[in-house]
Amino acid sequence: MSGHKCSYPWDLQDRYPQDKSVVNKMQQKYWETKQAFIKATGKKEDEHVVASDADLDAKLELFHSIQRTCLDLSKAIVLYQKRICFLSQEENELGKFLRSQGFQDKTRAGKMMQATGKALCFSSQQRLALRNPLCRFHQEVETFRHRAISDTWLTVNRMEQCRTEYRGALLWMKDVSQELDPDLYKQMEKFRKVYTEN
Repeated sequence: MSGHKCSYPWDLQDRYPQDKSVVNKMQQKYWETKQAFIKATGKKEDEHVVASDADLDAKLELFHSIQRTCLDLSKAIVLYQKRICFLSQEENELGKFLRSQGFQDKTRAGKMMQATGKALCFSSQQRLALRNPLCRFHQEVETFRHRAISDTWLTVNRMEQCRTEYRGALLWMKDVSQELDPDLYKQMEKFRKVYTEN
């Protein structure tokens, strides 16, 4: 990942000088670390920078929502499969019990128990037939989770790294710009004019 080149509008190659001297590298790492620290501690960031990323943050929130929903859906499908199997097994056992009791009872109640038992056994078989489509659906959800969401997650992590670098560069530029004093520049110009006239 260290060899990854940011390809976002805020590509840092234009932000830092191209000669990667030790001082420049230290400055860059300092501001990147400071930005990562601000993010990790939840300190308030520059409102204009945060506002400029509002659209991206909304899309990231949507992505995280899809990620959570897919995981919840996968867990729900697994739980539903277990419950269907358990219910089908219990229903089948009850059906067999009613049928065996119905064979022993020669009254009208015995015939009703046989019919009910047969219906319960049939119902349990129909319930088990749901398992194949559920397994297929679960497999598709898992494939989506492991391919699409994992790939997107890697891209999001790279983007977050670039955004941290970008915001670090903005912090550095803000710090440098605060050190610039326009009045000092005017005084220097006056001094130059006086010096050149003499």
